[in-house]
Amino acid sequence: MLIASSTQAQNLFVSDWSSENIYEYTPGGVQSTFASGLFAPEGLAFDSTGNLFEADTSGNVYEYTPSGAQSTFASGLSSPGGLAFNSAGDLFVSSWGTGGIYEFTPGGAGSTFASGLSGPSGLAFNSVGNLFEADAGSGNIYEFTPGGVQSTFASGLNGLTYLAFNSAGDLFAANGGNGTITEITPGGAQSTFASGLSNPNGLAFDSAGNLFEADFYTGSIYEFTPGGARGTFASGLNLPTGLAFQGEALPVPEPSALGLLGVGLLALLARSHKLTA
Repeated sequence: MLIASSTQAQNLFVSDWSSENIYEYTPGGVQSTFASGLFAPEGLAFDSTGNLFEADTSGNVYEYTPSGAQSTFASGLSSPGGLAFNSAGDLFVSSWGTGGIYEFTPGGAGSTFASGLSGPSGLAFNSVGNLFEADAGSGNIYEFTPGGVQSTFASGLNGLTYLAFNSAGDLFAANGGNGTITEITPGGAQSTFASGLSNPNGLAFDSAGNLFEADFYTGSIYEFTPGGARGTFASGLNLPTGLAFQGEALPVPEPSALGLLGVGLLALLARSHKLTA
């Protein structure tokens, strides 16, 4: 089980495939243009220092400082799509064109992490450091250990695009082929979380546990409560794809029983001495 390390308000970043921009939204829904002049932008991800990374169909991965300054982090890729950081700060990039997943160190050194995939798209790490990959061509979600050992986590999905984990460890998968979002427990049990969508793409959770979805053909960003109630967060976009929240809090392990006991004893001691934080 996980606990959130932060519950602060977060701005949402959206890549728009058709307008070739990245838009920024405040929690209240106010839109501004964060970056422009891209080429069919796809996946987005923030590193631990607040820099935004974007997979550009041009074959580049661009890095943006919080103020919007752009630089090229990696180049020479073939239709990169999904992005995800591991806990060590390495960036993983799926490549539709080569059927591979590439790993980049913070310094930009690249290597092949996995190959032989069929339309690799969204990527997401679980709390123990295993990488999950949405394989659009096969309809499978593959799980990779940190050492690269591959297994099939889920199958029978339809036109997979992007993935996201909630704080309970359930994996959410966007099915572009049938307009649904599938929820998958850590044990692999599948259920339909949402339906009636129009080629769902990017998925991202805010710090309150609400799921945001980039609805490609309607040009909308939908927000779902943990119970599945849907609302429209933003509309009027042109083919939105990737989503990422600024300052996404990395999940941290739940404190051990001994740690909780220590915290409780300290709290009791502080109360007995009428100390204030």
